[in-house]
Amino acid sequence: MTAYPMHPGARPRPAAPPPALVVVAHGSRDPRALATALRLLERVRALRPGLPVRLGHIELNTPLLPDTLDGLAASGAKSAVLVPLLFGRGHHVTRDIPDAAAAAPLRTRVAAPLGAHPLLVDALHARLTEAGWQAPRDAGERSRSAVVLAAAGSRAPASRADTERIAALLAARLGVPVVPAYASAAAPTVPEAVRALAARGRDRVAVASCFTAPGRFAAECADAAPGAVSDPLGTHPALARLLLHRYDQALRAGTPVAGPAAVATA
Repeated sequence: MTAYPMHPGARPRPAAPPPALVVVAHGSRDPRALATALRLLERVRALRPGLPVRLGHIELNTPLLPDTLDGLAASGAKSAVLVPLLFGRGHHVTRDIPDAAAAAPLRTRVAAPLGAHPLLVDALHARLTEAGWQAPRDAGERSRSAVVLAAAGSRAPASRADTERIAALLAARLGVPVVPAYASAAAPTVPEAVRALAARGRDRVAVASCFTAPGRFAAECADAAPGAVSDPLGTHPALARLLLHRYDQALRAGTPVAGPAAVATA
């Protein structure tokens, strides 16, 4: 096909704007959770200038996810990628977010949750180090060391499998056992995990908080820690990069959905 030069007076068409990135947080009655999410979004915007980035909540905080999607459509946006600010494939990820996407007045994709990824391990490791965790100095200290990975918990087997995969990646990074434990809906709890480790002679135990923001579950797990306990991941730069990675993955995955949405896999 012959390419003809553009007419001297013609202007090139502006590039279509990218689909909006909608970060989907759970929501919390703790005001620090909303403040943390907003600061995290600012980190995402700084990493990807020009990308529309919005926040939507499943419950407890505004804006709720349907309101965010309605607002995007009203502003002229044509499509969006919903990225769960959640760690595993629980009910919110497999049902609530896809249902909201399917009812949205614009084309949508649902990205994978944060899940087991080296960027998440970077953030977990950094928070543990900030809390005072140090690698074992010798074989004896290593035999007494372990970490409990504290997560929210879910009745969904897929969500628990995701937490176990995160724990396995963190264990490979730290070189000590990492045991998943949960604040609700699953076992073991953090105190149960700590007792089980102590029974095996592992009394040098830290707790890694696998939470995005401060809240009741994070506080309860921290209170049960026998030693060092890390802060929630919050605005760690690796978390912002992971949100963008899940967004990019979803864009590569296929055609935007118009009907019931399918959750992308990691």
